[in-house]
Amino acid sequence: MVSRRDLFKGSFAAACTSGLGEQTQADSLNRSLIQQENTKEGSLDWQLTRMRPTSPSGIRTNLIEGYCRSQSVAVGETLEVCVSTDPVQRFTLEIFRTGYYQGRGARLMKTYRSLPGKKQATPDYGEKRLRECRWETSVEIKIPDDWVSGVYVGRLTTESDKSGFGYWQSYVVFIVRDDRPADILFQCSDNTWQAYNQWPDRDSVYTHPKGNQGPWSDVSFDRPYGKYSQIFDNPMTMGSGEWLCFEFPMAYWLEQQGYDVTYCSNSDLLTPDRGLKCRSFLSVGHDEYWDLRQYKSVVTMRDAGVNLMFFSGNSVCWVSPFRESYDGRKNRILFRGGPYGGDYELARQRDQQHGPFPYRGPDEGYLMGARNVDPVNGGGDWVCAKPEHWIYRGTGMEQGDRIPGLIGWEYHGDPPSDIEGLEVIAEGTALQGGVNPQHWTATIYPGPKNNFVFNASTIWWAQAMSSPPGHMLPWSHFSRPHGPDTRVQQMTKNLVEQAMKS
Repeated sequence: MVSRRDLFKGSFAAACTSGLGEQTQADSLNRSLIQQENTKEGSLDWQLTRMRPTSPSGIRTNLIEGYCRSQSVAVGETLEVCVSTDPVQRFTLEIFRTGYYQGRGARLMKTYRSLPGKKQATPDYGEKRLRECRWETSVEIKIPDDWVSGVYVGRLTTESDKSGFGYWQSYVVFIVRDDRPADILFQCSDNTWQAYNQWPDRDSVYTHPKGNQGPWSDVSFDRPYGKYSQIFDNPMTMGSGEWLCFEFPMAYWLEQQGYDVTYCSNSDLLTPDRGLKCRSFLSVGHDEYWDLRQYKSVVTMRDAGVNLMFFSGNSVCWVSPFRESYDGRKNRILFRGGPYGGDYELARQRDQQHGPFPYRGPDEGYLMGARNVDPVNGGGDWVCAKPEHWIYRGTGMEQGDRIPGLIGWEYHGDPPSDIEGLEVIAEGTALQGGVNPQHWTATIYPGPKNNFVFNASTIWWAQAMSSPPGHMLPWSHFSRPHGPDTRVQQMTKNLVEQAMKS
């Protein structure tokens, strides 16, 4: 197997002999990483096959479940994976990198067989209803030099026992990050995955007896992800957060196209250093919870010339301060600290109705080009408002043309009127519950250094990019996206390639 270090040496030598400049050498090497990675053989068997919740309406499976003690990890670092099996039995852990891989969706990276399982304790409630596991480490993974940045899932499978019932499965999920310059930085929305995670027993930032919108509950990354628990029943998600539901279709398409993409966690952007090495930043899916330091980092990136693309909805909605775990690991516990919005009406309203909150974030509209609005959820069609804009180049769309169901289940609207050069490129009405109307807007505005900020105003943009193996289309508010759409793919291509010119 060729290591990434050897690949760098070979690519560098080839670039030198061809007379390319230093930046061209780096660009050529970086783009080749994703392209070469995706020429490798994908796995035909990486999805969950047999998954049984602990109870018929449950969101956990005590048969086998686990978590990683870090959200992200770099090459050379060691990842600790904690696993519980009940009843006690041995298990297999298979690590897959998710990507395109000739349409298969993932590649098997490493297998750990016949690991000893043990039943590990479900934690009692801590302060602010915190459920924080203190499980023993089951396996340590030193990240090899040739593991390319990406989102990795570890499939846990119990070994067949003597009962005749066979095996059971779930996932763990983690991000391998790197520090290289890249065209695209794909930020995973894992703060939001964890905020909504209800493991073990309906325990999230939304389930405190005092109310579902206040600052009452802490949640920890030191616990398994339960089955996705919001708008549709997707058994395949057990242990994988919201990655497979709302973000993977975008990553699958980007890697299919051979774009130079690298990945990070929300927590990797508490300083702007990582983003400043990239031409563009992508927020994808459901990206609701941001630490204030993350907000400041992305503002710094924009002002330095990084292109920002919010292929997401309900984004930058709640301030979510991090704190340390019980044993001092940074950025492992978060809570709903207060609304973004500055003095915007909705932020004041949330503080009055659900506070008092210890924090008030800036008006997110001046970062994203549009705001969270009330109602913030519903369903609707994307409606073309400015067909002459370069984003629509090659789509064939005309004024008023629609893309059915692309808006949902949460969106943005009410763009600040004083952002110089801001353009509304699509707008329309979403219906909450199929009844209550709300005006949404998709926007774009110029940055200070020939860059731009795009706001798609929908969680469901990625649903129109691709349909990877095992992917399920969502349904909410009596509306749904239709899956891959060549117009949305072309708009995304226009945006990404425009960003690469800056």
